[in-house]
Amino acid sequence: MSKILAFSRFSVRDFLATAGPTLLLVGAFCALAYWLVDPAPPRQVSLSTGQDNSAYEEFGKKYAATLARHGVKVTLQPSLGSQENLQRLNSGKTDIAFVQSGSTEHADAERHGLISLGSLFTEPVWLFLREDKAVTELTQLKGMKLNLGPEGTGVPSLFRQLLSVNGVEANELTVSDLQNTPATVELLEGRIDGLVFSSAPEAPLIQMLLQTPGIKLFDFSQAEAYTRRLPFLTHVVLPRGIVDLGRNIPAQDYHLIAPTATLVAREDLHPALIDLFVQAAASIHGGTGWFQQQGQFPSARYTEIPVAPEALKFYKDGAPVLQRYMSFWLANFFDRMWVLVVALGALILPLSRVVPPLYVWRIRSRVYRWYGQLRTVEQALEDVPPEQRAQVYAAQLTRLDQIEEMVNQISIPLSFADGLYGLRSHINFVRKRILTLMGEHQPAESN
Repeated sequence: MSKILAFSRFSVRDFLATAGPTLLLVGAFCALAYWLVDPAPPRQVSLSTGQDNSAYEEFGKKYAATLARHGVKVTLQPSLGSQENLQRLNSGKTDIAFVQSGSTEHADAERHGLISLGSLFTEPVWLFLREDKAVTELTQLKGMKLNLGPEGTGVPSLFRQLLSVNGVEANELTVSDLQNTPATVELLEGRIDGLVFSSAPEAPLIQMLLQTPGIKLFDFSQAEAYTRRLPFLTHVVLPRGIVDLGRNIPAQDYHLIAPTATLVAREDLHPALIDLFVQAAASIHGGTGWFQQQGQFPSARYTEIPVAPEALKFYKDGAPVLQRYMSFWLANFFDRMWVLVVALGALILPLSRVVPPLYVWRIRSRVYRWYGQLRTVEQALEDVPPEQRAQVYAAQLTRLDQIEEMVNQISIPLSFADGLYGLRSHINFVRKRILTLMGEHQPAESN
């Protein structure tokens, strides 16, 4: 019964032995394509943020928390602000950073291999002054003590442009370069007349100064004109009572001018991480705010840096389909499977024409190799001297019995059984021939 089963079943062992080298080649090629053509995204990325108590710092923490839920560690790198972040990107010291619009030009960004993931929020220019300073136009700032912050923030360069379009030179003011927190202390102590921020309203210092008695916010009544002279700026309005409706803070609408904060990365940032950051941006910045409507941000607009194709696709079609229904890493794995499909298609189609003939040859070779033994027996019957015929014929009959015993032990699929039965009939044919020869020569020898 075991012999019948062995005879009947498909020869898995022969198939594996035949296809094994091919399968190993396909597997090695696919593995190479999978890791080299489209490597897995890294599990750690650096994000350059901003100063203590700044909006960049606060949002950086939110990005770190969001990506941590997907198994990606975000290392936050505090900085002075936009300009320092841009320098870090250009030198490769960070992977991604917050950068203010107007900080660089399109050609410079392309030359340094930078891409934008989109604009995130507006960063109004906040000019806070002591209440006893009656200032309604920037030209009235001449001779005052004003803190513009360190050069790395980008605010000094931006505010000098604002002064320039008003015909005021920076050297006509006493300018200091303190960071935001110590500058706020100086303002509250009365040692400076005013300070300039460019930040989202979520920044703790902005929130505090808007509600501090004795400190007032400058109203850019010519905001629309500024946006025409400096195209990277937008005109936004701080509504009356938005800070505290009950106390009516502020007591009037304030017109402000605002660049936008953008998320900028190096062009070699993994596409999957770009998708993840843009999705995080949508959840963090997609709601309503003091200066934005629902869904206004993040956006591919308001940025002079080329927007990454993955980000553009997200703004057009939303999150990748797979990531809507499964975890980031699992969706990323299936999304990258097209590399394997291409590799398999390139190898399996041609190799599929080679493996079946090799399998057939391997099975049939078990039968065909015994024909060589059978031919040897037949050749031994040729030109035998009369005195040796009996001995040779007997020896070849014994050899035929041995061959037949070995052939009977061959395990072969049913589809190839005709070859095995043919071999057995041929063995029997040679045996009959030997017996015939023995019968023919036996009487002659006895006479």
